[in-house]
Amino acid sequence: MRDGRDWPWPPAAHFGPKAMLINGWSGSGGDAFPYYFKHAKLGPLIGTRTWGGLIGMTGVPALIDGGSVTVPTFGIYSPQGEWIIEGYGVDPDIEVVDDPARMARGEDPQLDTAVRQVLQALETRPPPTPRKPRYPDRSGTW
Repeated sequence: MRDGRDWPWPPAAHFGPKAMLINGWSGSGGDAFPYYFKHAKLGPLIGTRTWGGLIGMTGVPALIDGGSVTVPTFGIYSPQGEWIIEGYGVDPDIEVVDDPARMARGEDPQLDTAVRQVLQALETRPPPTPRKPRYPDRSGTW
């Protein structure tokens, strides 16, 4: 703004370091999202391998008795033409198993690891802080 404080755009974007927690309960979108996060190199995946259930079902008609049947209809493959994720999942970059005893004491090993990773990344790769350019000289343009 000419007479005020500038603001970032998009206003809700996160430009700093990121990490993602994953585990074997992550399936479907919980498999796809970590895959894309890792592929885009947005930050480390922390935890254990995801479930690997990424075959979708759609268009299955209802049965006469009101029940239903699910039929695998579509899957996902890479740009290189290889089937991915289904039946295997997505591996973490940093393996951390949630220890139930520690969690019962209120600790969260995965979250603690992620916080350490992000804080370390903030030291070495802080978010960009753009500098406001000089206002353009528009004299003589009318």
